[in-house]
Formats: sequence, structure tokens, C-alpha cells
Amino acid sequence: MSQQVWKLVIVAEEILSKKLIKLIKAAGATGYTVNAAGGEGSRNVRSTGEPSVSHTLANVKIEVLTGTRELADTITREIEAKYYADFSIITYIYPVEALRDHKF
Repeated sequence: MSQQVWKLVIVAEEILSKKLIKLIKAAGATGYTVNAAGGEGSRNVRSTGEPSVSHTLANVKIEVLTGTRELADTITREIEAKYYADFSIITYIYPVEALRDHKF
């Protein structure tokens, strides 16, 4: 069995990861996945590919599956209000089909 769910993807500075995870959990999401990320955008090149003493230039990609679009939108609005102005961060949402429908 499958179910349509919403995938919220957050690409942000690694320094925000703990705060973002706390926000995601507080909003009611049941889980998330975190991966290292790098790339280039309006705030210059950011990559985890170079050796560094600090992770301040690293990015993370956090993926959250939600059972409703409303929950994904709520998380996105909170992230926008708290972090968009001062940090390199982007969010996007799209529908996906989850093959373990009882999880959401």
C-alpha cells in the first residue's frame, strides 16, 4: 500500500541543524533525514568537499516527510520567520508517494 505524502526539503548552513531539527520535532513531524550538502547560490559557494577546522562553511540537506501539506507549510513558515533573513537557507515542498503508508 502507498500513500501520498509531502516531502519538505531544507538546505541550510550546518550551524542551524540542531535548531532546525528541534523546530521540525516541535511542529509535530515524526522523523527526518539529514545529509551533508554543498553547492553554489546567491550567497556564494558552500561545500563540504574541502578540509576544514570548522564546519561553519558546510551545508546540510534535511528531508522531512509529512502526512499533510499543512504541516510542511507550518514548518516552512517557521523557518522563514526565524532564519531566512540571516542565513543561507532554502526550502521546497513536493508531493511524493510513500510505500509505507502507516508511518504517516
